[in-house]
Amino acid sequence: MKRIVVKVGSHVLSEQNRLAKERITNLVKLLCDLQQKYEVILVSSGAVAAGYSKLKIDKSILANRQAIASVGQPYLMSVYQKKFAAADILTAQVLLTADDFDSRKRTAHAKSAVSKLLKYNIIPIINENDTTATEELVFGDNDQLSAHVAYYFDADMLVILSDIDGYYDSDPRENKNAKILKEVSQIRDEDLEIPCDPNHTFATGGIATKLKAAKFLLEHEKEMFMTTGFDLSIIRSFLLEGKQIGGTHFCKEIPCV
Repeated sequence: MKRIVVKVGSHVLSEQNRLAKERITNLVKLLCDLQQKYEVILVSSGAVAAGYSKLKIDKSILANRQAIASVGQPYLMSVYQKKFAAADILTAQVLLTADDFDSRKRTAHAKSAVSKLLKYNIIPIINENDTTATEELVFGDNDQLSAHVAYYFDADMLVILSDIDGYYDSDPRENKNAKILKEVSQIRDEDLEIPCDPNHTFATGGIATKLKAAKFLLEHEKEMFMTTGFDLSIIRSFLLEGKQIGGTHFCKEIPCV
């Protein structure tokens, strides 16, 4: 059975300064269906968005964002747990930082724990440990975290669900004729110079961070698929029916097989 990592961004999970419960319900339904075919690891943003609905303090201050995240993480997990429980599926929380991947010992322990959870059909829900991560919280993002999870935890593919529906041949905000690239086999260094523009009050990513994740995975012989998290029919079609009706598939060999 193939192993996949599904990363969902804050923009998808939240709206109007609170969690978007209906979108989370739809995401959970998707993951339950995917679990029939794959081993599924979820990398979920949203702790700050969830926390801000409970603790409305100035999130532009790092210490405040850390406090908000510490309130939001258990709340976010409780929402996931209730929704997965309806399908009789257990979830587990795994909080990681970049430091965990700098230590072979810690990486091995985390990988072992995640593999054991998957063996018992439990869905690991991974997030950055925003309460202790400082530089990562300000400048980092879960795109990079999910790419490392996919590589170090032996996943076959990373799926990124966000407000960005694919990688275009030019900026769609400036060129109305821009087209989504269906398949991409290489990310050039100059492609990573695109300004980081998250477009959302709780987001820390943007297209550049997703391209950086794709470059990392391509260099390590892994695949990545990027599409919208607002219309899950695209990822359903790709993963469950083997049909690509949208999004961008990053793979070493073209055409992808």
